[in-house]
Amino acid sequence: MSEGNQSIVTEFILTGFPGLHPEYEGIVSAVLFFVYLLTLTGNATIICLFATDRSLHKPVYYIILNLTVSDILMSTTVLPKITSKYWFNSGTISFTACFVQMYFVHYLGTVNSYIFFLMAFDRYLAICHPLRYSTLLKHSTIFILSMSAWVIAKAGALMLVIRAYPLPYCASNIINHCFCDHIGITTLACTDRGPYGLPAFGLAMVALLGPLAFIIFSYCSIIINVLKIANVQGRLKSMSTCSTQLIVISLYYLPRCFVYLASNVGIKFSADVRIVIIMLYSLCPPMINPLIYCLRAKDMRESLCKRLYKKTVPQKAQISAVSHS
Repeated sequence: MSEGNQSIVTEFILTGFPGLHPEYEGIVSAVLFFVYLLTLTGNATIICLFATDRSLHKPVYYIILNLTVSDILMSTTVLPKITSKYWFNSGTISFTACFVQMYFVHYLGTVNSYIFFLMAFDRYLAICHPLRYSTLLKHSTIFILSMSAWVIAKAGALMLVIRAYPLPYCASNIINHCFCDHIGITTLACTDRGPYGLPAFGLAMVALLGPLAFIIFSYCSIIINVLKIANVQGRLKSMSTCSTQLIVISLYYLPRCFVYLASNVGIKFSADVRIVIIMLYSLCPPMINPLIYCLRAKDMRESLCKRLYKKTVPQKAQISAVSHS
């Protein structure tokens, strides 16, 4: 279909990792599938523990539940398509589907950032204002704040899609990435990207740096308050309550900040290195988060052990009964 001498793009092609040798595509697809499987299994375990153990029905675990759902959705948005590219040589994605994927990538990334803000807020109140914690963070309050994060995040992602979708796309339809994002799509538009790129960058900075500023403030306040505790054991206990969240937040923010900083100070990456870094900070945290929570969060660890113990004890009892008969 043509308009003048322009060809209208009806589908996009995802290159994945441009420099990947064909003989390694099978290994890469297997790794991506394994990451997706671990992500689903780990986060589904968190959801099951929360659903079956009432002792986990606390504000902090309601926040973790929101992060778990967001992680599952983010991985499902990105991984099946790029895995199918290498398994079935299916790298094409329709015009509309690409924008749908772009919407969910930016939407869920923003949701994650707001949820980390809530996690930091929870620990800030728990350690800096413990007497007011139960009053300020009721279950209803957490529900409202969590739903607000999901609703408010829609605005920025919708704006990106609404402004980018009508642009004229012609000639090249190759996106050098593993998924559709705003930069990858709008660079293919037959128009000046400046009026669209700058607002998108501003939104990204608000969604990323706004919550990050409060997170830094909250953990600085936490450290100051912990240092005031005379008892060493009390200090360790207080820090252990927020160390899990600090690890998870660091996995999310540090690589992102590094990529943004590097691009602004003139550090250049090859396309493959850049894509690998983006895939690592987009997909590794959702896979690692459940493991961190189950190992570091006391209530979560005890709940998991309780479930595993209930499964192993009947098996041992059954084996013992068979041996005595």
